[in-house]
Amino acid sequence: MKDAIPHCQSFTYKIINIDMIHNNSLYYLPYDFIKNKKMKLSDLSDLKPKNSITFFIMLIFYGIIQMGAIWQQKEKFQIQKEKMIQQQLKSRGISDRKVLDAFLEVERHKFVLPEYREQAYGDFPLMIKEGQTISQPYVVAFMTEQLALEKDDKVLEIGTGSGYQAAILAQLCDSVFTVEIFETLANDAKTLFQELGYNNIFVKHGDGYLGWPEHAPYDAIIVTCSPKHIPEPLKEQLAERGKMIIPVGTGFAQNLVLLEKKKGKIRQRNVLPVRFVPMINEQGKSY
Repeated sequence: MKDAIPHCQSFTYKIINIDMIHNNSLYYLPYDFIKNKKMKLSDLSDLKPKNSITFFIMLIFYGIIQMGAIWQQKEKFQIQKEKMIQQQLKSRGISDRKVLDAFLEVERHKFVLPEYREQAYGDFPLMIKEGQTISQPYVVAFMTEQLALEKDDKVLEIGTGSGYQAAILAQLCDSVFTVEIFETLANDAKTLFQELGYNNIFVKHGDGYLGWPEHAPYDAIIVTCSPKHIPEPLKEQLAERGKMIIPVGTGFAQNLVLLEKKKGKIRQRNVLPVRFVPMINEQGKSY
């Protein structure tokens, strides 16, 4: 490759000697095209190559550049994910190897809005559609670990949100049934699960207070929105020896409550102060 960089039609070109082309002709490939990873395939139409071979070579360059950019971004998110696990989860006492492996497997950045993708692995919740949130990674991990899931468990989730919590659960159990009050979020999550190949997550648009009785009982129930009291339908849908974790309260006065059903009786205890969005019905009224 020579160093001459002539200017032509608002593009900057480097001369490339392509011996395979007849007559050893010199062809121009846009230098901006090589350096600017954000250029689009349609930009190639401005290059006016001398023949189809030149255009084909330009396409190859484009593919190499795009693949390099994708790999670089994937590697960056992988580093952020590993850092999150070390600094946010392990350092705060999350020790279940299966839970940690699930967090390593699931790509959190795919469950946030595009404008927040660079912050996906930060130590804080993020806004999603409908004024809802994707929980802080530590809270997701803590709630998951408290359930002590087995591979053949059936889990009910109330509050699908972006789908991140369900994706974590799906790594650890047989099936996840998740209910979302906002139809937009339910549809988006269902589409994303299909794209990512999650075939053991089942999504329903509906009122989470009522649970999903058709598939009850559940070995575990996890609730990601806060009612003022624990819904009776959810207690009824919890299997014998099953566990439920749910935020209860309003405003800043919320606690995660862990329930266990033994011999038909519910035992419960507060395990962590938290703040979640309220549980609402189809009219938008808080429970």
